[in-house]
Amino acid sequence: MKEDKRKYHLFSLCGLNCGLCPRYQTEGSSKCPGCGGSDFHLKHPACVVITCTRKHDNVEYCFECSLYPCKKYSEASKTDSFISYRNVLSDFNKAKTFGIENYQKELDDKVMILENLIENYNDGRKKAFYCLAINLLSLSAIKSIMEQISKEVDCKDLDVKDKIKIIDEMFEAAAEKEKVELKLRK
Repeated sequence: MKEDKRKYHLFSLCGLNCGLCPRYQTEGSSKCPGCGGSDFHLKHPACVVITCTRKHDNVEYCFECSLYPCKKYSEASKTDSFISYRNVLSDFNKAKTFGIENYQKELDDKVMILENLIENYNDGRKKAFYCLAINLLSLSAIKSIMEQISKEVDCKDLDVKDKIKIIDEMFEAAAEKEKVELKLRK
């Protein structure tokens, strides 16, 4: 497959939030560059969605295609991979309704928060959890949690494990309130 460059590689052609994926947020040879990022075609040489869009409207995002919603998007996927597919249709709807620039701003905010969590509150085992939580929860809930962390966690003299335990509880409480399960579906 030839290289497929995209203007914004953190939101994929197929609707995944690449910037919130553990494979994007990793270091080393398994790091994914995001959809249409540098050397994406080498990491994902047989992307069926890129092949499909080349056959049809050659759009930046599937929701822009004249055939959308096609069979692939008639309902939300029931399984996940490294990243949850649960929000694909609602994220497409946000981008379509409020404009891709507004959606990109929201996603940029989420990526920045995620990177902060990974850098400051990670014992080496929390990245996937943070990626999932940031992807599935609303930005307002996430910002509220970050304010709580600032007020209730950062000011205390706790080790990282104790901070993480409190932060986990905050995310789980927000997930319960939003009726979201913070687990990948296999």
